[in-house]
Amino acid sequence: MKKERLGTQSISAYQQYIRRKVGVLLIMVFLTVAAGLASLMAGSASLSLWDVVLAVVGKGTKQASTIVWNVRMPRVAAAIVVGIALAMCGCIMQNVLHNPLASASTLGVSQGASFGAAVSIICLGAGSQVNTGSASAAALTITSPLMVTVCAFAGGLATTAVILGISRIRGNDPTVLVLAGVAISAMFTGGTTLIQYFADDVMVATVVHWTFGNLGRAGWSEITLIGALGLGALLFFLLHRWDYNAMDSGVHTAKSLGVHVDYLIPVSLAVCALISSAAVAFVGCINFIGLIAAHIMRRFVGNDFRFLIPCTALCGAVLLLAADIACRTVVSPTVLPIGALTSFLGGPLFLYLVMRGRRSS
Repeated sequence: MKKERLGTQSISAYQQYIRRKVGVLLIMVFLTVAAGLASLMAGSASLSLWDVVLAVVGKGTKQASTIVWNVRMPRVAAAIVVGIALAMCGCIMQNVLHNPLASASTLGVSQGASFGAAVSIICLGAGSQVNTGSASAAALTITSPLMVTVCAFAGGLATTAVILGISRIRGNDPTVLVLAGVAISAMFTGGTTLIQYFADDVMVATVVHWTFGNLGRAGWSEITLIGALGLGALLFFLLHRWDYNAMDSGVHTAKSLGVHVDYLIPVSLAVCALISSAAVAFVGCINFIGLIAAHIMRRFVGNDFRFLIPCTALCGAVLLLAADIACRTVVSPTVLPIGALTSFLGGPLFLYLVMRGRRSS
């Protein structure tokens, strides 16, 4: 009877554990929807929640429908898919590299991808200048989005390969990896600056715009591409959720449990490089989303990757939507660069999380 009672208590505790994690996941879904609706309402043209709902279902006024579907909806969709991609990258990279500071931005992957995109636009002709009648009206259009994405992926993958090589040589030392990421970021930033030096003003302005980060640059085709890559990455990560749980206890423990570590680490990093590079290619460098989203959700769902991966993905979407709302409302009608805002606010927030974790340990 005592064993049966203990078994019943264990089952009840596990069910309560699952219900709590599922509850957090449902809350994140609700917050994502709420942040999306708030983003559709925010802007220089004031729209109520009812106006937005009517426009979304196709029953709103012509003006409201135009604002929602042509102006704000692409930004909201871009914020969601890019936030999900960057957050998943941070979550997985922190696990496979055993480095709590790992993310696409801190390890130089975003900078490498941005360098590759700049090379494709300025040097390989992926961008062409279009003159609409005057020098002030000159603009740059992307004539080969596939080339931009491929070059950005190559830059991000090169950075990932270097980080992976260093981690193998130095045994995943977090300090070494962070310092290596700083050095790689500086190298690619310098390379991008040199390329800009020999480019014309319009191309330089476009590359600098990527450095700032701008969700408005992504059209529906780019959003669809990032979303498809992000969905594929999410399925891959969830398929290996138990492997990541084992990896959380160390490489040797994971190997003893039958995890193919030599396959999982490089493939996971390559997938992270792909989705982060695609995001950078179209919206520019957006820092700290991938770094802090996983740390925030670990405080609510722990290190169980069955729930940490989807919750972190949704947290990234919520954070980027909130940042976009702030960019469009703080000094309206001027739209602030979202990459600058996430860096400005993400740094202190991450320091707070680090110090709070240090005091509680």
